[in-house]
Amino acid sequence: MIRTKIENLIRKFVSKETSFSVVYPSRKEYGDYSVFLPLKEAKIVQEKIERERPHFLEKTEIVPPGFLNFYLKKDFLIKTLKKILKEKERFGSQRSKNTVLIDYSSPNIAKSFGIGHLRSTIIGQALYNIYKFLGWRCIGINHLGDWGTQFGKLIYQIKRKKISLKSLTIDKMEKLYVQFHKEAKENPEIEEKARWWFKKLEQGDKEAKKIWRVCKKASLKEFDRIYRLLGVKFDYILGESFYKDKTKEVVEELKKKKIVHQSQGALIVEFPDKQLPPAMILKSDGSTTYFVRDLAAIKYRLKRWNPDLFIYEVGADQTLYFKQLFRVVELLKWKGKKRFVHIAHGLIRSKEGKFSTREGKTIHLEEVLEEAIRRARKIIEKSETSKNLSEREKIKICKVVGIGGIKYQDLSSYHTKDIIFDWNKILTLKGNSGPYLQYTYARSRSVLKKAKTIRKNFKTLSLCNFEIKPEEMEILRTIYKFPEVVEDAGYNFSPNLICEFAFKLAQRYNLFYELYPIIEAENSKIRDFRLALSAAVSQILKNSLSLLGIEVLEKM
Repeated sequence: MIRTKIENLIRKFVSKETSFSVVYPSRKEYGDYSVFLPLKEAKIVQEKIERERPHFLEKTEIVPPGFLNFYLKKDFLIKTLKKILKEKERFGSQRSKNTVLIDYSSPNIAKSFGIGHLRSTIIGQALYNIYKFLGWRCIGINHLGDWGTQFGKLIYQIKRKKISLKSLTIDKMEKLYVQFHKEAKENPEIEEKARWWFKKLEQGDKEAKKIWRVCKKASLKEFDRIYRLLGVKFDYILGESFYKDKTKEVVEELKKKKIVHQSQGALIVEFPDKQLPPAMILKSDGSTTYFVRDLAAIKYRLKRWNPDLFIYEVGADQTLYFKQLFRVVELLKWKGKKRFVHIAHGLIRSKEGKFSTREGKTIHLEEVLEEAIRRARKIIEKSETSKNLSEREKIKICKVVGIGGIKYQDLSSYHTKDIIFDWNKILTLKGNSGPYLQYTYARSRSVLKKAKTIRKNFKTLSLCNFEIKPEEMEILRTIYKFPEVVEDAGYNFSPNLICEFAFKLAQRYNLFYELYPIIEAENSKIRDFRLALSAAVSQILKNSLSLLGIEVLEKM
């Protein structure tokens, strides 16, 4: 990649102590790349680079107090255009020998798939797509919340209220869960009864296990429907219950390495530096915690897949928990050179505040997705192009636009930020939105279809034969960055960088589209160039949206 080449070039000519970063300038007049160095050192570096100027550089310049700017050659940008048209969906992809394990989505059994689960699901899938594009071996796991005290609460409610298992639906389970918490405020002793039922479940009680299986089956049926709507897939679905028979070995290892001790009947980890609060491994009644189940999961994953990188895409409210978990992994000496990363996403909020299952205020994700599809239908019906669409095409477009809009709103923000759910921002055809990018892709594809034939031989794309307009140059200076943007998105765990890039590209293409004729250009060479530019833009937009898990449409 060009940025890496520039970094390596600079590194040859600066002292080892010099720290620098090659960035994209905020203003186009400052070139394609810029680096800040002490002025005296910047002048030395420029002089040496100019002596052995690489083939891709047009020029360099220094702007006080020490900015060294780099300008790429136009013929290099044209070569990149040709490369995009040749490699298509492979443009920017890489090869790697590394393995990444991504733990994402992880809804709780017996609770509806609420909008609060959307961020982990969408961000996790995007990270999976990005790392796969970068050549990593990816292991995507849905770590279901299918074990724990909440099942004691549910079993207690089902038994106490004599609920028929045949009539048990996920809506009914959720209501029982909400009712439990309301009743527990006035009658706290039922919490102890719930813990008792969970202990029976862990001990293999037949009745408790039967109820648990029914709850799990009903939940998975709903989850599968949601995942199909979202186009989300996992390599493995392994819930907490999968590790219940693997916790004993972990507890023994914790004891052997003297990492745990008894405290008021419970088994806990107290961290040596005292910077983190203690973590509970076993409760006073001997039942397991999800902490020890997560440790068992890590041990299993290390043995089975041996990943170089563990990514946990879980809400920011679990930040302390993951600090504790990763610290215990270090104390157990499991970590080695492996990386453990918690991608702590912010909340999706309503205008009234946080959504809560316990308070019965959950917005069901399936209802949100269906509403998005309905709203997309209204927008499409108002457009001129809808007159030429069949009913089947309209149904397809509504689904792709509606769900794409929801995904894009989520991914376009840096993951730590909270999101205020706003329909006006989700489904607008203007500004930074999924539908806007999908529309731009469809527009560029429409141009190519109208042209009927596109030259397969791009030897005519020579700077010697025609003038390139400033708006066309801006597109060329954008599309070549795609591989670097994807690499940055993976390195920083930030799909929003791809969103920002795609939005800028769409803006620049739409400006070019409004200013200049394409098919009716003044001569065939300019026409072919502009068609090639449209083909490259459509390809890069498609590649970008594909990494985000968003479909594109040939017409809207």
